[in-house]
Order: sequence, then structure tokens, then C-alpha cells
Amino acid sequence: MSTADERWVPLEVADCDPDPLVQFARWYEEARGLLPEPDAVCLATASARGVPSARMVLLRHRGPDAVGWYTNYGSRKGADLAENPVAAVTWYAEPLGRSVRLEGPVEVMAPELSDAYFASRPRGSQVGAHASAQSTPLESRAELEARVAAAEARFAGREVPRPEHWGGYLLRPTRVEFWQHRVSRLHDRVVYTPASGGWELTRYSP
Repeated sequence: MSTADERWVPLEVADCDPDPLVQFARWYEEARGLLPEPDAVCLATASARGVPSARMVLLRHRGPDAVGWYTNYGSRKGADLAENPVAAVTWYAEPLGRSVRLEGPVEVMAPELSDAYFASRPRGSQVGAHASAQSTPLESRAELEARVAAAEARFAGREVPRPEHWGGYLLRPTRVEFWQHRVSRLHDRVVYTPASGGWELTRYSP
């Protein structure tokens, strides 16, 4: 395949927005209709001892200075973040040959933000947040279903409140990398790092 036949759109530093989260929003919108779940990302955390753990989550918050997700605070990722409050997120848009990596410190989201998102969830998911002690052993599927039934009975006829053990996290990026697939594995990589009053953009070798 020659360069002239390449279907990938080159990524030039000059074409990138000065703000990485604005650039991310641009790529997200371009990919949204092409992906079955455009919010899916890989979230990597590590314990205080440096033991890594990665899993797929949904990036339900994309703001002007942070991205975020929601989970059970008692989950493995919650335990990792309590000990070591930094994380890395990778978003991948295979049809466009693109990925975005965001790294930085993580903080618990303000309760009102978690409340608002929880209220927007389907009732079944709200009940499940109460019923599931995420990342803990279960004797059987029947045990989980019994917990769900008990939670449904407890909240019958009324709204399901957000449990105290469930809510959001915000990652405020200190490094963001945009990766664009190119032929012969000569990919384009543009890395954002903090600079005085904004961000410095640097092209990296593939």
C-alpha cells in the first residue's frame, strides 16, 4: 500500500486544538456514529504497591478540565484509587484508526454530580447498585438475584436513592496522547503536557 493509497487522515500538530479535551471532544464526535459504544474506555489503576489492574468502563463525564466514570467505591478500582489516586484511560476508535490516552490524578466527584447521574440511570441499574457488593465473592448467581429481589422490595413504590458506596471519579489529565494509525506502522502521535498558561504539544516517534 503506497502513501498515496493511505485511507488514514494524518495528524499534524498544527491541526490540533490547543486544549486536549477540546481535541478529544472533536475526535469523539467524529467517531460517535461509528462505534457501538463510544463511551467505552480502558481504565488502568494500581495499588499502593504498584500492582496494576485494567478494566473497561464507560466514560460518562467529559468536561472542560476532566473526564469521569461511575462505580462502586468498594470495587477493586475504588480500592486502588483510595490508596493511589492516579489513573490512565485509553479510548479507542478502531474505524478511524485512532486512540486517546489520558493520565493524571483522580478525585471523587462532587456528590451532586453523582446524584444527578444516578437519577438518570434505569431503575434496574439503580437497584443493582444497592444489591451488588462489587468485586466481592458470591456463592452463586442465585445469591445475587436474592439481593436484587430484596432491594426491589425495599424500594417498591418509591425512588431509589444513590447508595453512599456508589458515585463518580474525575481524572484531571496531566498528559494526553492522540494516536493516529498510518501505513507501515509509521503512526502519528501528538502528546500534550502542561506548560505555562496552557499545554505544550509535541510530536513523538511511532
